[in-house]
Amino acid sequence: MLSSLSLNPKLWCTLCALAVAMMVAAPLRAQDENAAEAPAVEAAVEGEMEAEAEVAAEEEEETPPTVESLAVEMAAFKNNVNTLWTCLAAFLVFFMQAGFALVECGFTRAKNACNIIMKNLMDFSIGSLAFWLVGFGLMFGTSAAGGLIGVDGFAYDGGEDQFNWAFLIFQTVFAATAATIVSGAMAERTKFVSYLAYSVLITLIVYPIFGKWAWGILTGDPAAGWLNTFYIGDPSNKIAFYDFAGSTVVHSVGGWAALAGAIVIGPRIGKYTADGKIKPIPGHNIPLAALGVFILWLGWFGFNPGSTTSVNSNFAFICVTTNLSAAAGAIGALITSWIMFKKPDTSFALNGALAGLVGITAGCDTIAPGWAAAVGLIAGIIVVFSCVMIDNLKIDDPVGAVSVHGVCGAWGTLAVGLVGIEKGILLGFGHEQLLAQLLGIAVGFVWAFFTSLIIFLLIKFTIGLRVPAEEEIKGLDITEHGMYAYPPHLVSESLGGTPGGSAAASTATSGAAAQGA
Repeated sequence: MLSSLSLNPKLWCTLCALAVAMMVAAPLRAQDENAAEAPAVEAAVEGEMEAEAEVAAEEEEETPPTVESLAVEMAAFKNNVNTLWTCLAAFLVFFMQAGFALVECGFTRAKNACNIIMKNLMDFSIGSLAFWLVGFGLMFGTSAAGGLIGVDGFAYDGGEDQFNWAFLIFQTVFAATAATIVSGAMAERTKFVSYLAYSVLITLIVYPIFGKWAWGILTGDPAAGWLNTFYIGDPSNKIAFYDFAGSTVVHSVGGWAALAGAIVIGPRIGKYTADGKIKPIPGHNIPLAALGVFILWLGWFGFNPGSTTSVNSNFAFICVTTNLSAAAGAIGALITSWIMFKKPDTSFALNGALAGLVGITAGCDTIAPGWAAAVGLIAGIIVVFSCVMIDNLKIDDPVGAVSVHGVCGAWGTLAVGLVGIEKGILLGFGHEQLLAQLLGIAVGFVWAFFTSLIIFLLIKFTIGLRVPAEEEIKGLDITEHGMYAYPPHLVSESLGGTPGGSAAASTATSGAAAQGA
């Protein structure tokens, strides 16, 4: 083989020897390099160990924690937990917007479903911006004019304290709740642009100013909340208006505003005959309304317990009183409608649950469970009679918003002065709290109703409040929004209105439908 390559055999041997020498030298050289680097690596490791030892020594030399330092850490932890709870409660209250939308949609006709969804969507969207920009400052800013309004905190900045931001979002969803109550009472005949205008004004003016009078003190401003500092009787007893979570501040304010709107806009076409008889216009989807009620019931576990803004208070107790009142309200309305209309009416039972929830909101933290059930039961009875009375007055409220929120909100606020723990006159604690509650109810009605009445009249005589008759007959979905919520062939007489024809004429015999509930 060597001869075939025509190379000298000695040369081949020399080349082979060189190759072997290189192969042997390479690992030896690498070993020498590693040996040279070893001292440096060992020195680095030793340095790290020495640094760690120094840190450990410094930590051992540090002063052990004191009671004061532990208190600071616990306060920070508590603030974080309260922030989390307040945010979670706000999320539950936000979910109530879906409940309101479904209740209103189910209790009205199919041809107006898109319009109702749009109004509820815009209530929260516009309300969030308006309340952040102006409403929050009017409600919780530094007091002026004797505690009537706040003058700062506009476009609110919560700073580094995260609880401030949690408080903002919690109050924002409350403001949106007050605004969306109005939608149901004015459903099926209100111009969309006009409703948007009012939605802005209720979150800018109506809700936050009364909220300042009742709740402005929540931020620690001693000059705020004149209803909380206007004492009845001996000032040392601090007996003042009490509304823990908003039976009046949120619900009655929204309900009285809804009453003003329903009066100004007038009844739906076909609701009352020429001789004054009531003509039923039932909703198109009671199961949808029922789903909305269950969502609202769930959301109320954020509405009432969340008003503690703290997990170390009695929020579990409030959950129980809230639930008992809602359950009793449904039963009270069911029995009442059964007696009055000879049938256990579904829509009244659903509104009864909401009436119980609204009724307990003011005193959910101060009314014992047994009395909470009684408050709810009475609210369920009241809501049936109230719906009948309002309908007989020719005030068209398609979903019963005035009765559920306005009337039952007033009842719940009054109940604090009747059966509140260490407050109620029926429990032997004097009449002062009852008088304070009556004062708050009266002030809330006068402010919300007459301010809203002025706003609705201004809208009516400027841009107009009501759609033309032909648009109302066709339905607001197609005339205001250019679409239907359902396929056109399903928007029929059985669902509450034809796409291009006359208004539905229902022959339903339901007692609730006959009363426009």
